[in-house]
Amino acid sequence: MMGFVLSTTLVTLAVAVPPTGAVGRPGAEGRVTKAEPGTRAGAGGSAGASAGASAGASAGAGSAAGTTAESPAGTTAGDRAGDKAAGVSLFRGRAFDTCLAPSVDTMRRWSSSDYKAVGVYFGGRGRACPRQPHLSHGWMRAVRGQGWKVLPLYVGSQSPCVISKNKKHVRMGRYPVQQGTREGRDAVKRAKSFGMRAGSPLYLDMEAYNYRQVECGKTTLAFVRAWNREVRGSGYVPGFYSSANFGVRHMETARRAGVRDLPSVIWFARWHKRPSLYNEPVLRKNAWQERRIHQYAGNVKEKHGGRTLKIDRNLVHAPVARIS
Repeated sequence: MMGFVLSTTLVTLAVAVPPTGAVGRPGAEGRVTKAEPGTRAGAGGSAGASAGASAGASAGAGSAAGTTAESPAGTTAGDRAGDKAAGVSLFRGRAFDTCLAPSVDTMRRWSSSDYKAVGVYFGGRGRACPRQPHLSHGWMRAVRGQGWKVLPLYVGSQSPCVISKNKKHVRMGRYPVQQGTREGRDAVKRAKSFGMRAGSPLYLDMEAYNYRQVECGKTTLAFVRAWNREVRGSGYVPGFYSSANFGVRHMETARRAGVRDLPSVIWFARWHKRPSLYNEPVLRKNAWQERRIHQYAGNVKEKHGGRTLKIDRNLVHAPVARIS
């Protein structure tokens, strides 16, 4: 998530400069409830000037597996059934994510902050920080003992039309279904090695891409759906992170077209806005209920307990990892 957050108009694509200042952040205590995965989950969708072309690309990619009428919750009955392999833990509150998982001592010091959950980059060939010296099963158990909830992020292969220059070297290849399946399997394997049990969400980080390029949109959607199928079939809950105006809009378009095998949780990046889960303009309010994360600021520095970190800020109402 340490990549750029991008914005667009109906006519042209424009790249926004990442914010460097702090954003007002009212305090909130995190709370956790138990729920069945997918019972009120959604699965991506969007609108916009090129919505017709995008929906066509989405439906085309989904036709082989079949489509269904739009569900108010955003997933098909088959997707929801697949998500019910195990109960999930729902968290509602503030979270931060950072490229490099902090030490256990830093996490202890940050317990004095308003944040009660942390996003960690546990796998994927596209990570900006592939070496994670602190991250381990022991780290997961230690921060859980401190009261933290964990949001696991997997940065795999990126879209062929990814916009960030820093991600072009990890674009997906000619066989997106096979590649998505293989990387979904890798995500599950890594999650298990860190002690994350079935019912945990695994969030696929797909940086902003020009989904309006029809062939690229089809390829990317095929990869995402294959990754979701593999993760969901292994008893985990597939989530999806991207820029609101790009990847998330693409998922919303697909959802409205009735495409199956979409994410159960949506994590949308829209910076320079007040944190809000259900006022995101590209998502219908009845989609992904209790399955949303808003990243509302990025690349900002904060200091708690004498330790400074560069972080992204998030408002969460979504599943968190179940740690053994």
